[in-house]
Amino acid sequence: MTKPICVVLTGAGISAESGIPTFRAEDGLWAGHKIEEVCTPEALKKNRAKVLDFYNERRRNAQAAQPNAAHLVLVELEKAYDVHIITQNVDDLHERAGSKNVLHLHGELNKARSSFDPDYIVPCFDDQKLEDKDENGYPMRPHIVFFGENVPMLPKAEELVKKADIVIVIGTSLQVYPANGLVNEAPSWAKIYLIDPHPNSGFIRQQVEIIAMKAGAGVPKVVNALLK
Repeated sequence: MTKPICVVLTGAGISAESGIPTFRAEDGLWAGHKIEEVCTPEALKKNRAKVLDFYNERRRNAQAAQPNAAHLVLVELEKAYDVHIITQNVDDLHERAGSKNVLHLHGELNKARSSFDPDYIVPCFDDQKLEDKDENGYPMRPHIVFFGENVPMLPKAEELVKKADIVIVIGTSLQVYPANGLVNEAPSWAKIYLIDPHPNSGFIRQQVEIIAMKAGAGVPKVVNALLK
């Protein structure tokens, strides 16, 4: 018997409860940094060391964090649903929790790629260094989608959402383009849940069930209801 398809869209809110700073909070990741100095192609050209230091710090922070209740309960959902997670997060907490199908829209901290060949991608669990080069001698960079860059995984994400019977949106402000448009790719019959303590459903064209809770409490509530 074919399982119903459940697509889960996750943002910074689900990782925040594991101690990973969000971008948009007043004390968040950007509070001490300017986006244009650490997360743009221009920044990489101007001051590669600063960009690498920023992401090295983020990698260490993410590696010290642990999956929380929201990450863990999504694994339980796989018992009854064909679950696909599309995350804006660059940490690996979903994978460490045990989720099988995870698509990272904005890249991954634990990978590095060539600044010349975007298909040359290697594991990266330690600090990146200025002297790191690809097999042809070109400098390596974080495997992160910077502001102003294309999102190569977006078409695959859109195809997943178009097939969804259920869409669960967790811990995202729905303000970051183009990820904020994904939920509107869902079929008209799909059931949509939005879990966020400060939900912004104005961008969603379809009817949505709002759970105004943090991920750690809201996700188990929805998952338990879906598994009944």
